[in-house]
Formats: sequence, C-alpha cells, structure tokens
Amino acid sequence: MNLDIFRAYDVRGIFGVDFEPKDFYRIACAYTDCFQPKTVAIGHDVREHSLELWRQVALGFQDSGVDVLDLGRISTDMLYFAVAHYQMDGGVVITASHNPAAFNGMKLVGQHAVPISADTGLLAVRDAVERGTSFAKQNRHCRGNLWAIPFLDAYLSHLRSFVDLRGLSEKRIVLNANGGLAGQIADRLLVDTPIQVCQRLFTEPDGSFAEIPGGRPDPLRPENRELTTAVTQQTGADFAVAWDADADRCFFFDETGAFVEGCYITALLAEKLLRRQRGGVIFDPRAVWAVEDAVVSNKGRPILSRCGHSFIKAGMRESQALFAGEASGHYYFRLTKNLEETPKQNTTDNFAKARVLGQNFYADNGMIPFLLVLEYLSVQKMSLAEVVNPLRAAYPVSGEINYAFETDCQMRDALAAVNDVIRCWGDPCLEAPIDGLSVRFLSSSGNLARGSWRFNLRESNTEPLLRLNVETIGDEDLLIAKTMQISEKLESIGGRRETKFRWETEKFA
Repeated sequence: MNLDIFRAYDVRGIFGVDFEPKDFYRIACAYTDCFQPKTVAIGHDVREHSLELWRQVALGFQDSGVDVLDLGRISTDMLYFAVAHYQMDGGVVITASHNPAAFNGMKLVGQHAVPISADTGLLAVRDAVERGTSFAKQNRHCRGNLWAIPFLDAYLSHLRSFVDLRGLSEKRIVLNANGGLAGQIADRLLVDTPIQVCQRLFTEPDGSFAEIPGGRPDPLRPENRELTTAVTQQTGADFAVAWDADADRCFFFDETGAFVEGCYITALLAEKLLRRQRGGVIFDPRAVWAVEDAVVSNKGRPILSRCGHSFIKAGMRESQALFAGEASGHYYFRLTKNLEETPKQNTTDNFAKARVLGQNFYADNGMIPFLLVLEYLSVQKMSLAEVVNPLRAAYPVSGEINYAFETDCQMRDALAAVNDVIRCWGDPCLEAPIDGLSVRFLSSSGNLARGSWRFNLRESNTEPLLRLNVETIGDEDLLIAKTMQISEKLESIGGRRETKFRWETEKFA
C-alpha cells in the first residue's frame, strides 16, 4: 500500500496501483484499533470496484468485533445522515468523489458524523496500518454482526423537512448527476411537486463514467460545465443543477446557462436561513464580500474559516453556527438539539425507530441547497439570474484559477514572491492568515467602495496547486485587470495556469 493515499481529508488513490482490496481490510482494522467503535455504518458509491472494497472494509470491522450496518450504495451525505440518525460510533463510505474511474478511496467519520481527517485521527489510522494492528481474526462468537435496514425514506423525509414543497412554483430544470446517485434522489424528492425535469444528464448510476466528458465526474471541469450550459440554453430551462459523483457538492447554472459561483449561493442561502433564525454563518476566505454583506444585512454573525470540511465542521460546532458555505460547492447545516441529551440506542431493533435529532448534524449536504434554492425562487417569484445578477454586479469575482508548479518548493516560493510584490499593486491590507495569503486594497477614499479589490492565494489541500481568487467592489474591468496582473506574476515564476479565465468562457447578463 502506498501510504500517500492518506490525505488531508480522506483516503484516495488509484485502484490496483496505490492499494489492493486487502489494504482496505487493514484500514478497517486500524480504524478499530484507533477509535474502538462498537457499531459502524458502511456504504459505497457507484464505482465499479467500490462493492469489492466495501466487502473488505466490512470484513475488517467484523473480524475486529464491530457490528456493521450495511448502507448499500449511497451518496456521501447519506453516510453522514445514517451515522448521526442511527447514533453509530462511526462510519465509512467507499468513494473517490469526482476523480476518474481508476481512482477509489474512503471517507471516514466518527460519532455524530464528525469527520476523521489528518488533524483528527486519519494519520493515526495510517500509522496503525503501517505498524500492523493488534486485531487478528476473532472467534466466531466474538465476531461483529452485519445487518441492513431500509433508510432511504427516512433520509428523504429529513431532506424535505428543510423546505415546504407545497409552496414550490412551476419550474423547468436540468439535472446533471455525473453518473452518481444524485439524479435518482432528486427525482424522488420532486414527486408530486410542480417541478419538471426537462433534461437529465448522466442520472443513471454508472461507475465507469465513460459517457461523461473527459471521463471525470466533476461539475467544475470546463468540458462538463460547457455541456451543462449548452443543455440549459437549448432546453430553455429555468436553471440547472449539477453534482459530483458522490453527490455532496452541488453547483448551479442560471437560465442563461451562466455558472453561478459558490459565494453567491452561500450569500443567497445565508439570507434565506437567517430570516428563519439568527446565528453565525461560516465561509471561506476565497471570496468574502458578497457573503459578508448578506450575513450582516440579515443580522447574522459572519465567521471566516480555513477551507476544508474538517475545519468548517469544527468551527460550526465551536461557534454553534447556523450554516456554512464554501466556494467549492460544499454547504453545511447545523443541528439544533444536542445529541448527548438522547440516550444511545443499544439494540439492533431500535435502529429502525431512531429519529432525526436536529437538522443536519453540522454536515455538508448536496441536496438541501437544491431544495432551498427551489423554495427561494418560488417565494421570491424571481429567476435565478434575477436573484444572482445584482450580486454579480456588486461583487464581481474571478472564480477559482489554478496554477501548477513542478515542485512544492517552487509553489511555496511563488506564494512568497507574490507576498513580496503586493506593495507595488497599491496600499495592501493583509488579512489574518487563516488560509493562504489574503490581501485587500481599499478604494482611493480609504473605504470599502467601488475601486476596492481583494485576492486570496492559497495552496490546495488536496492537489499540488496554488489557487487564486480575486474579487472587487462593483468593477468588472478592475477585476479583469488585477486577475491578469497576479496571473502574469505567477506564470513568470513558473506557474502553469490550468483554468480558463471566467470572461474567456462565459457571458454574463
């Protein structure tokens, strides 16, 4: 096993190259060694070798004396729901998210669906795998049980609890599930609603991803975005929504086919949720001004966090935040009732009777934003472009632009080089170093007004890339100029731009 498959947030590598199925057995034993669970829930995505890997994980847990709840084929957010809803000690979903079909991996959580990441135990699991665990095969009478219960209806009821489906108005939409389960879940949610799906893209589960442009089930890939845009325009749909293969991220396209940046959806959802209940809203430093305005205008508390689901979820628990959104398309919702207050269910029979405690356990979910956007547009009696265009005009953003470097050392040198030249670009105000280099330049009046601009440049947590985001106050021309200026600097010191500029590919109203 290549131990580099243990990454910041999950386990991921190439099947048959970086790991073999038996290695997932070892990881399950190591998980048990580190966390001592009595019960775990395990599911898998649609990939062609996921079921085989699931069997090895289940066997590893059972041989270690752990009872296993078989969730079957699921989305990642269904794992979070099941672990919290049925009060399991932990859980695993076999998935490689939006990577090509040759990849696979797993995401691990503990009690209450708390993520197990590099800083919360994943590296301890890796170390336990490396040294070999203390668990050999148990005698049959000590072996963990395996059982399954139907839970899709409970999950769908949980999702529906966030909106009033009776209040939805007629809409024609495009669904792009990228070969995962999102399309089938969405269809179930929309039964008996006035929502018409006018085009389905890759909504039949297909773990080969052979029909998807480029063979990569990633909604952000240029060829994938272009297809969703084209179909939206051809069908005259009211909007489109696309998910990645494990369905925990969602992205929106308005009725013109234009992609809607995640910061605008975060702002929209923050406004909607804060009208229901006051609280904190967490967001990442990639693009902040649209979200800050929405939160403050609706008497919420803006909270900046490092990128990444483990940091976001920990921050939500610490601050009791109501909601969180990332530019990457992850949206998180809190619980409103303390799980500790409810006695733990101890018997298999009681799992079927467990109830949802609170909202969404501080977990991310790719379906709840879809439903909330549908409800928002219905209540406001507006199109998605009508809602988003004022944000686009007030707070233009570049979208995330990726730069590849040959070595990590070159990448860090580039980050330092940009830091050294920022005073040549104006009077910089350095923000707290929450995640990478964040700098804002105020207008000539010294206020946050037209002429102000800001950028965030950070190392990716998952890939050898620098990621650049630029935003301005009400000035698209300034946005383009400043983005080009920073890009030229990065390319002059060895960076290879891997992302087209937004204005090269999209036309905004």
